Amino acid sequence: MVEERITDGRRIAQLLASELEGRDDGGLESVAVTDADPDVEATADGARAYDVTRADDEDERVARVFVHEDRARLEFAIEPDAAAEAAADVDLRVRPKASEPPRTLVFVESGAAVKRATDVVQAVLRASR
Repeated sequence: MVEERITDGRRIAQLLASELEGRDDGGLESVAVTDADPDVEATADGARAYDVTRADDEDERVARVFVHEDRARLEFAIEPDAAAEAAADVDLRVRPKASEPPRTLVFVESGAAVKRATDVVQAVLRASR
């Protein structure tokens, strides 16, 4: 049994990137991690680490990933309602972002939550078809 919980935002974002690029099921085969900043340092407000895009259309950003000291945050650029519903369904903390266009923020607070975050990405991809 693992005794240590991963709560470092940068490490969580790295695990998420690996999971997104390593899985080839449920629509994730069409996802790419792009415009990554390998030297990103976590900040209190969140520093942009990379974008999640459709591999077949790199102009369509699905989400941006930010790193905080103790978590990672996905900011969904498409299908904000689907992102909010899917995140709530898998017990991830979620909140809307009052912007134009509206966005949804999903917080990934541990390494163990990464697989649930990929489920949210899958739901957003399904909703956008």
